Amino acid sequence: MKLHIVPARTGWVWLKAGLRTFWSQPLALSGLFFMFMTVMSLSSLLPYIGNALALALLPAATLGLMAATREAASGKFPMPTILLSAFRAGREQARAMGVLGALYALGFLAVLGASALVDGGSFARLYLVGGTMTTEMVQSGQFQTAMWLAMGLYLPLSMMFWHAPALVHWHGVSPVKSLFFSLVACCRNFGAMTVYTLAWMGLFVGVGMLLLLLTALLGQAELINVMFFPAAMLMAAMFFSSIYFTFRDSFVADDAPAA
Repeated sequence: MKLHIVPARTGWVWLKAGLRTFWSQPLALSGLFFMFMTVMSLSSLLPYIGNALALALLPAATLGLMAATREAASGKFPMPTILLSAFRAGREQARAMGVLGALYALGFLAVLGASALVDGGSFARLYLVGGTMTTEMVQSGQFQTAMWLAMGLYLPLSMMFWHAPALVHWHGVSPVKSLFFSLVACCRNFGAMTVYTLAWMGLFVGVGMLLLLLTALLGQAELINVMFFPAAMLMAAMFFSSIYFTFRDSFVADDAPAA
């Protein structure tokens, strides 16, 4: 397994590949995404350990969606059991994925802990426990600083875990090494990852503007509340269908030519 450096324009290719694959199996991939969301939501409802458990399951669940995209891209129909791919590859890999999940949960909670040092935990409580975001809270300088600090710290954390589940599952890399390799891959392909991120942000904003325009033309402004959530979930399902391609083109087998 070796790193493959791709040009910046590849980020646009990843977006198109995700969209094309999603629409080749829209019912299967959207259904698997909603199953993924259901599992994460139900896990977070458990008392005391719910949020930590949901965070720990995220790498394995993301790997399941990547495996589903891989199946769909090869012309196969991904079955629901593919979401359990991380735990069906043998005891050793399942243990490694569990370690990776624990590291992600600890890292994410550490990010929230750092933000709590700034605003006394308001932002962290809002994320972990929920509640109403008031105008006074949003306008608070400490809350805004905590929010931006959390976002800044989460960026390197997300880069470390972006490719890590796939490296553990498909290449047998140890959890700690997978974090290092993932971070290096994201940094070395920073141009492509930036184009990929901006392209998806533009698509999300464009769909939102289209919905606003549609509701304005219909004279039914309240429809935006009805249409926005399912549209956002559908867009998120398409986004998760593109993550596999960022991994596929960033790493190649030692005996395989670069794509």
